[in-house]
Amino acid sequence: DEKRQITCCVALDGEYGQKDICLGVPVTIGKNGWEKIVELNLNDKEQAAFNKSAEAVRSMNDVLKTL
Repeated sequence: DEKRQITCCVALDGEYGQKDICLGVPVTIGKNGWEKIVELNLNDKEQAAFNKSAEAVRSMNDVLKTL
């Protein structure tokens, strides 16, 4: 139960401005799994890149739904 911070794919509910999507973000991991999403302060360029990645994941999810 070392409370390490690592990047994991977790469901976001408003963190980083995203909802209803699973993305890789920094989280605190404890003995029972992830405990807390670590929300970094992104600058405008970083937030725009994150949003672009989220949209790419959503687009791929939409394609997969048609299979």
